[in-house]
Formats: sequence, C-alpha cells, structure tokens
Amino acid sequence: MKKVMIILSAMILLLTGCGTENDSRNKIIVGFDESPLGYRDENGEIVGFEIDLAREAIERAGAKAEFKIIHWAEKENELNSGNIDMIWNGMDITPERQEIMLFSKPYMDNRRVVVVMKENPLGINAEGDLEGKNVGVKSGTTAEFYFETEEGAKDKLKELKIYNGDENTFQSLEKGETDAVVCDEILGRYYVVKYNNKIEVLNVTVGKTNKYGVGFRKNDVELRDRIQTAFDGMVKDGTAKKISEKWFQADLISRSI
Repeated sequence: MKKVMIILSAMILLLTGCGTENDSRNKIIVGFDESPLGYRDENGEIVGFEIDLAREAIERAGAKAEFKIIHWAEKENELNSGNIDMIWNGMDITPERQEIMLFSKPYMDNRRVVVVMKENPLGINAEGDLEGKNVGVKSGTTAEFYFETEEGAKDKLKELKIYNGDENTFQSLEKGETDAVVCDEILGRYYVVKYNNKIEVLNVTVGKTNKYGVGFRKNDVELRDRIQTAFDGMVKDGTAKKISEKWFQADLISRSI
C-alpha cells in the first residue's frame, strides 16, 4: 500500500509540476518563431536579441534554456499543451491573449507600421491610404487580428493576403503580390536592412500601439515570477540595455519595468 501511495504521489507531482508553488524546473523551454528577434544563423546556432534576453534571464533564474521553433499561429496550443514553457518572441500583450495566457510586465514598446517598396510609389501616407490596396500580413500576428476584427478595416482593402512566415510576407512586396505589408516596426526595420533598402518603413501607425511581453501558461505564476525577478535584475544592472544596444545600437527596453 505504501508503495502504491508513493507511485501515486509521484504521478501527481508530474502532472501538476508546471503550476506548483515552488517551481524547481532546471530546464525551461522557450518557444519562438524564426524572425529577426530569434533565428538560426549560418552555423545553425540559435541567436537573436530576444534569444539573448531569454537565455540570460533563465540562467539567472537558475535553469538552462532550451529553444524550440514553433508555428506562430499555433503558439497558444504549443504553450498550453506543455510542448513549451514560455513564449519570448516579440509578442504583443493583448486582452485576447491575456484571457488564455499569463504575461510578464511589458519589456518593449511596439507599434504596427506600413512597409512599402522604396520611394513609396503608391503614395501611402496614412492608414486610410491602404483603402483599395492589397495588404500582406503574417499569419497569427496582431496585424492579422487587427484587420480581421477592427470594424471596416478589412473591408476597405482590395484584399488582405495572409502569409506563413516573415520571409513569405515581405517577398510578397518584391513579387508585386501586395502593395504594402503591415507588421511590427522592429520587424519592418530589420527587413529594410536585409533587403538592401529596396523597401522602406513608413511613419504610419496602424491601429493602437502595443507592448511586448513574455507569455506563460495561466497557472504558471511561479515560473512567471521567477523569470520576472531575473529580468528586473537585468534591467537594473544594465545587462538588458547592453543586449539591446548589441542588436539595435539603441536601448529599446521599456522603462515600465
């Protein structure tokens, strides 16, 4: 009987371990969708601004970071199924996402912008100028959500074209499939450099500005607090600032920390 109780207790711990009050995981799996904020370099190494932030925070929290590439449109399922423990990948904090996951404090400000071919041949100078245009967005992003839910936003377009992955989204501009791409500003500016300035980011904000946060399962309060404490220390001692300057030559870390 005693042996049975020990086995049952072990099973309960395994099943509930992700939400225990005394989280002691020594390996934390971070989900990310390959983008300028986290990607495999030419040597196959996983690198990037947010990779550096996550790795440092997890190390300070006394654990080892493991990174897993996910399909962005399936991020909530990946998280809640237990395939990953957290999402650190340029994710906007939205009311809809807050209903199904737990967030860190915001660590970076974000806005959605319009990206077009160089010299803005169609003269897009405001969100209203997207009317009658083919607009590309990446699947599973707040850009897609905005056009699908904001009253009248999608109807004014000629067509909303939804792509899997950042490369496919921005290639649509070069191919002439889209007249403009709507995306996070930091992503757009990365692709301006990557495409040798063949495209440009317009000073046009689409919808409201948002903030980036790290996502966790709803019941993973202990893990969220563990990582938040570590990240707060990184902000306080200037490590987060140094990581930002390494990748962007500027301190983009939110002062709300």
